[in-house]
Amino acid sequence: MLLKNGSKGEEVKQLQTLLGLGADGSFGPMTETKVKEWQTKNGLIADGIVGDGTWGKMFGAAAPTPVAAAVVIPPSSFKLAALKGHVPDAVIAQIPDTAVKFNITTPLRLAHFLSQCGHESGGFKAISENLNYSVDGLKRTFGKYFPGDLATSYARQPEKIASRVYGARMGNGDESTGEGYKFRGRGYIQLTGKANYAKFAQFIGEDTIANPDLIATKYPLASAAFFFDSNKLWSICDKGADEATVTAVTKRVNGGTNGLPDRIKHFNEYYNLLK
Repeated sequence: MLLKNGSKGEEVKQLQTLLGLGADGSFGPMTETKVKEWQTKNGLIADGIVGDGTWGKMFGAAAPTPVAAAVVIPPSSFKLAALKGHVPDAVIAQIPDTAVKFNITTPLRLAHFLSQCGHESGGFKAISENLNYSVDGLKRTFGKYFPGDLATSYARQPEKIASRVYGARMGNGDESTGEGYKFRGRGYIQLTGKANYAKFAQFIGEDTIANPDLIATKYPLASAAFFFDSNKLWSICDKGADEATVTAVTKRVNGGTNGLPDRIKHFNEYYNLLK
């Protein structure tokens, strides 16, 4: 038994429940802080790590027998240099830390992940959602939010558009609060909504509610990996390197198969470089 910052799974959920935290199964900085507080109160070394001794004292039982893990490749062994010229250097630089935090443990997972991020962000260029819609664009994309002629008074006004479209859902306040715009999509796979920003903040240990632009400027790749990890996409990625698997991942990311040929093309490109 060894649970620490970066660990994930059912044991982490059990630990978080005992500590009175939201049981998301991801051992982040907040969980580490609570573990240290518990260790201090109970006369243990406050290192924030749950080994057999801490676990036994917490639950009055021996640590669960670990399940044999699949063989993985540490990020330091990924052939990241091969991606140079195919993926921006700024993205490559973020991969090792992101891989450690979010279970990117094989070249196959990394290739699936990068191909989706690249397509969703227009080649790793878009880090914030573009909401500068025309009247026709609003009707086509967000028609149910703009009945009748309402789109006319919102067109080409991104702040008003986002506040209406994302208001009163995904943890945001209603349209009048402007939170729909404040917590609009950011990152390579756009993290959207106050509730999702709060979950990411809890994991990453920075207040992305107070400073939502951190998602775009500091964590565009990590927030995308958080989406993959939270939505259990790695198990789909692990199924293989064929077009059926790329299609299955795409449907979970996109909600459909928009841009599938481009996603397949880049998956093959990245996987051939990494494997």
